[in-house]
Amino acid sequence: TISDLAKIAKKKVPKVVFDYVEGSALDEVSYGRSKAAFDRVEFTAHTLRDVSKVDPSIEIFGKKVDLPILFSPTGYTRFMYHVGEPAVANVAAQNNLIYSLSTMGTTSPKELADQVPQVRRWFQLYVMQNRKDSLSVIKQAKDSGFEALILTVDTPVSGLRIRDIKNGLTIPPRIRLSTVFAIARKPIWWLNLFTTKKLEFAAFRGWNKSLVELAAAIFDPATKFEDVKWLQSVWSGPIIVKGVQNLEDVKRLAKMGVDGIILSNHGGRQLEKGPVPLELLSEVVKVVGKKVDIYIDGAVLSGQDAYAAVAMGAKAVFIGRAYLYGIMAGGERGVQRVVEIMKRDFVNTMALTGARNIAEVQKIGARIRPL
Repeated sequence: TISDLAKIAKKKVPKVVFDYVEGSALDEVSYGRSKAAFDRVEFTAHTLRDVSKVDPSIEIFGKKVDLPILFSPTGYTRFMYHVGEPAVANVAAQNNLIYSLSTMGTTSPKELADQVPQVRRWFQLYVMQNRKDSLSVIKQAKDSGFEALILTVDTPVSGLRIRDIKNGLTIPPRIRLSTVFAIARKPIWWLNLFTTKKLEFAAFRGWNKSLVELAAAIFDPATKFEDVKWLQSVWSGPIIVKGVQNLEDVKRLAKMGVDGIILSNHGGRQLEKGPVPLELLSEVVKVVGKKVDIYIDGAVLSGQDAYAAVAMGAKAVFIGRAYLYGIMAGGERGVQRVVEIMKRDFVNTMALTGARNIAEVQKIGARIRPL
């Protein structure tokens, strides 16, 4: 299971690294609620159907994807495993899935395209305080063959992640007296850090800004709906808006003609005690599902979780922590194992509910049991 991989990962990387992946904002209530929502899901089972062959594939923007499970953009991926984003993208390519590269990635758009040219790739973007900076990053994505932009809108400021604050997280890690003891406990991780290329935010190479200055430049608290229109004017491909947390915003974005919406609370890492994406899903799909593709993320830790979201109307789910557990546990092989586990669970649940394809999954449906 993914939980088993998380246990292995915890033994392989320093505490500051594992806590960065595992942790969320403040008391971590939001993430706990997201996990609890999946625990309350109830499936409908149809029997006496021929499920000797089931097909979990879907189409996204006119192209087949083998499983409705996509790779979320995650920052600092080389912090978790020294190869970083290309290892994940390679797994996505091998399994005909979509990989999303973060603005805060440790691999640049060009580097990813050069190393894994065959992967379908989307680029996650923040509207930056200086729009010229945004345009510079957008150009990198366009020139490197990224087919869609994911605009993240739930970060007017950074969330308060207590684990990271207590651990004194810095990118790259500072060498302190305590580092000597950390090296002794996790020598392989530290050896990889010291013997591979510098850990940095690759899209901003050459900016000569500190981490604090960079964060201030990337997160613009003045971002508005008008900025979505601006993005539509400078990007000709699909635009997916990530971090939407209420129906009013969903309806407004759908009216503006965005191509996709990701219901997301940023894995519980931004607003503490905010809405739970899975609990919003059915109503959102009912209101705008025919106009725009609706995706979901947050606490998707099994194939059954993915099935639940798709059965409730999601086009697909995005996974983040799940594949980061895999990459910490075993590098690229660990990520591949995550895909195998989630596909096994998803296909098994399809057969047990009597669904032979994704259309039947959504026709059969699922619900969240009331408290």
